[in-house]
Amino acid sequence: MDAGIDPTTGDLTGQRISTLANAVYLRLITPLGSYWADPLLGSRLHELRREKDKARVGTLAVQYAQQALQGLIDDGRATSVDVSAEQKHDGWLRLLIEVEAPTGRQTFEQSVRVI
Repeated sequence: MDAGIDPTTGDLTGQRISTLANAVYLRLITPLGSYWADPLLGSRLHELRREKDKARVGTLAVQYAQQALQGLIDDGRATSVDVSAEQKHDGWLRLLIEVEAPTGRQTFEQSVRVI
């Protein structure tokens, strides 16, 4: 078990959580190619901060998240990953992520800032 990370602030929560939760969070917030130990770890979600809040941005966010989380399937830590986007056009895009792992189904949520 790892220390939990709050996805809204990036701070430690003081609770112990599964490593899958941290793996999902770190793969989504780390810019792709910026981690020295693994250039394939990360996502392109940071590129959306400069995009306007249009419907196509939701589609891009889902694609970027699926690409980032594909490594969990390749490593055998998950059997499938389903990502959907919810846009309220208030400057935030909410990603709903369902990961089917050998230990069961887990649901995660990640917010992405857009203009």
